Amino acid sequence: MHRFWLDHGVVAWHRLAMQLLSDLHASRRALAGFIVIGFGWAAFSAQMPVIKAQVGVGDGRWGTLVLLGATGAIMAMWLAPLVHRFLGTWSLLAGVIVMIVGFLLTGGSYTQTMVGVALFMAAAGSGVADVLANAEVSEAEAETGRSLMNLNHGLFSVAYAVAAVSVGWAREAGFGPVPIFGGMAVAVVALMLWMRLPDRPLPEEDGPNTPTAGMPYALVWVGGLVVLAAFLSEAASEGWSALHLERTLGGSPGQGANGPALLALGMAIGRLGAHVFGAAWPPVRVMILSSCLAGIGLALAGFAPNIPVAYVGFLLGGLGSSVVGPLALGLVGQAVPAKFRLAAISQAAALGYAAFFLGPVIMGFVAEGFGLRVSFYVIGGIMLAVAAFLVPLWARMLAAR
Repeated sequence: MHRFWLDHGVVAWHRLAMQLLSDLHASRRALAGFIVIGFGWAAFSAQMPVIKAQVGVGDGRWGTLVLLGATGAIMAMWLAPLVHRFLGTWSLLAGVIVMIVGFLLTGGSYTQTMVGVALFMAAAGSGVADVLANAEVSEAEAETGRSLMNLNHGLFSVAYAVAAVSVGWAREAGFGPVPIFGGMAVAVVALMLWMRLPDRPLPEEDGPNTPTAGMPYALVWVGGLVVLAAFLSEAASEGWSALHLERTLGGSPGQGANGPALLALGMAIGRLGAHVFGAAWPPVRVMILSSCLAGIGLALAGFAPNIPVAYVGFLLGGLGSSVVGPLALGLVGQAVPAKFRLAAISQAAALGYAAFFLGPVIMGFVAEGFGLRVSFYVIGGIMLAVAAFLVPLWARMLAAR
């Protein structure tokens, strides 16, 4: 009997491994893009305290500068279909190159103007790459019949966590922003070979078959607001967690870098676990429960009297917010006809990434007036409100189609 269960367990795990490899192969181009984006933003977030000090601004002004970068991302996401129309198979790679150059310039910035322009450039390149990677995953889902969003976003989180911890070590060893971003750029070059997109036919330019004619805008935009909520909790923790740990709780640079790393670890566990074990779970119910967990985790991080408790809060916050964005983007791609897919994901992602526009404003100005702890309370409260009102509203709209 023991041998029977052992053999069946080995067979089950072998099938799971083969399916996972198949899923990775089906979305390999998008996966390379997600990993690179994770490297870039982790390198920035884990160095935010030193870059902020290098520029010499307060919380409110720093929030405004990061806001400029977020503006670049949102504008680029709306324009991503146009970039794809002009550059075709090279559009994802072009976005990544612009992002890398922007981050290198950010690392060498000593003035507010320079860092604002550099972040705008980095975020714009990242925005184009992100939309195209998500659209490529959605195409792969349509071709394979498999849910692949959580897998790709989960491996983005793994890349983010690895990069954040590595940056923490590099900072402890005395390396500055430019060498760290340079090391990140070298790592990115190795993945560029996988970033050429397939040569798919483009939709017609004019007439009723244009990418946006007949688009169910209300459905797409409410879905985008759900993505926004998920990414708002992520944006709140990515960079501001390091500041909270180092300034509010007196942590070292290495301990500060663990904040975004633990957020990414929680997100990786949630997304990969959902891909492997949760494919049959009702996505709306998962989004509601996950939003509640994210709200509780961020509130705990804000309340934390010491670093270990804050770590638990950021881990729970990442675990909770992990699947909401990917599930929402996946549902947007599934809810529209194939000819609308790139345009729909572009619009939902642009609305979602307004979190990186609103996040710096909320975190920076609330921190300026009331302290970083209250900033995390506010974001946690938003996530709880989303679970109670926004996700159920969107579920009713999806059911009505």
